[in-house]
Amino acid sequence: MAVSKTNKKKQQCYIAVPSQIINSLSSSGLQSLLLSPKKKNPSFSVKLKLLLNNPRFWVLFLFVFGFVGMLKMWFNFETLVPFAPNPCGIFQLKSSFSNDHQASQLSTGSVIVGKEEEEEEEGDEKSEFWKQPDGLGYRPCLDFSAEYRKTSLDIVKGRTRYLMVVVSGGMNQQRNQIVDAVVIARILGAALVVPILQVNVIWGDESEFSDIFDLDHFKEVLANDVRIVSSLPSTHVMTRPVEEKRTPLHASPEWIRSHYTRKLRRDGVLLLRSLDSRLSKDLPSDLQKLRCKVAFHALRFSPSILELGNKLTERMRSKGPYVALHLRMEKDVWVRTGCLPGLSHEYDEMINNERKQRPELLTSRSNMTYHDRKLAGLCPLNALEVTRLLKALGAPKSARIYWAGGIPLGGKEALQPLTSEFPQFYNKEDLALPGELEPFAKKASLMAALDYIVSENSNVFMPSHGGNMGHAIQGQRAYAGHKKTITPNKRQMLQHFLNSSLSETEFNRIILDLHRDSLGQPELRKAGRDVTKYPVPECMCNGTMNHSSM
Repeated sequence: MAVSKTNKKKQQCYIAVPSQIINSLSSSGLQSLLLSPKKKNPSFSVKLKLLLNNPRFWVLFLFVFGFVGMLKMWFNFETLVPFAPNPCGIFQLKSSFSNDHQASQLSTGSVIVGKEEEEEEEGDEKSEFWKQPDGLGYRPCLDFSAEYRKTSLDIVKGRTRYLMVVVSGGMNQQRNQIVDAVVIARILGAALVVPILQVNVIWGDESEFSDIFDLDHFKEVLANDVRIVSSLPSTHVMTRPVEEKRTPLHASPEWIRSHYTRKLRRDGVLLLRSLDSRLSKDLPSDLQKLRCKVAFHALRFSPSILELGNKLTERMRSKGPYVALHLRMEKDVWVRTGCLPGLSHEYDEMINNERKQRPELLTSRSNMTYHDRKLAGLCPLNALEVTRLLKALGAPKSARIYWAGGIPLGGKEALQPLTSEFPQFYNKEDLALPGELEPFAKKASLMAALDYIVSENSNVFMPSHGGNMGHAIQGQRAYAGHKKTITPNKRQMLQHFLNSSLSETEFNRIILDLHRDSLGQPELRKAGRDVTKYPVPECMCNGTMNHSSM
């Protein structure tokens, strides 16, 4: 879906002459006008015949006639398109969904929209669908305790203990582990060496921390919480790190201290791997706030990613509000979830065969059938289900949609229900100008970061399935003021998707009612849930409370 390159050959510009002028210049009309001399004045007819036989007369006549016609056309152009800079592009019509022209139309704004269509789009932009939830006055509030601030003085001055971590997975999974790495370093009173990003076995991405995140900003924001160093000091370079692989799931701060403090004092360096979900989700208040500080303040994307991500965002915004969809329809997602894409019998067989050959990829419960998983809400929504959900929730047909995620199994065919109903459908390849994505092309983590930025800044965000990116963006949007985020109620809604006896009106009413409380409203974090997904109440205060600085 890349934007087609501009033709470097010299372009010719043609001016269309109105049919009225052509008709007025017809040969029969000229002859009847000019070859009907007055009988009462023979001398006049002789002069007229001589004049008509003179080629200079015809040149002068056509020049004057053409000049008048061009003036008329120019006047019409000015009334249609004032100050149009490109006369060849003045009559560019608004095309239907086309991959080759989406980016140029969106980024340059050269498409001319009729008055009726403009009025219709203005009405759509005022639709209830774009209405934001009531944030109940909640705002970011990281009021660390006096004891925490006092302890910080000794921790940031420490020069004897160093924690090294190796984080794995995709960009969003690595992001979660980096958050917990900072908190573990704080628990142990150790300096954190900039996390090492393990090469991803699926995408082969060799990006380092500073390729994805702004390292200087990371250090600066956390300067009063944890000491961050780029590498081990010379006094510890020859020290062989003690690698610890036995960290249990959801370990408490007490467990971390009792098992690692002695080793850290003895060797000075501790190496941890695979931190995903190793640290408990239920921590003391100060450590929960530190999690939020890392996730929402310290982990800012690198300047190059941020620059392009913001450009893509502005190109989406240039035409009004937009929806961001995180579509989880890639082949590996269908295999891992134990679900089927439902595109055709051939695709379903492909997924079943892959799962039989590599049963270790299945992350869902193996004793459940596909149908059971579907009804339990454990499967990603396909394009048809996403389309029906958006329509039921009031998304207008003119809604602009940015879709994030990998290439779906089945390619364009898999997306056809969405593109048919919502033709203004774009991804980063459609929005980027030629060459803009080249520095990121073979870096899956960087491409995911671009999707993250455009999705986080959207007016409405909806994931088709749970996952690290969907959870991270949900928390980010909540922390930014509870921007509208639709969480599909798959478990309760899918039975209605299968009920063909429901009228469209009744179906829409049921679906809308099921999602009234799933649109991004403030939701208190429950035990076992990640505070970076549900930042209320640990990291956000309502409007009646004073906001403390970090």
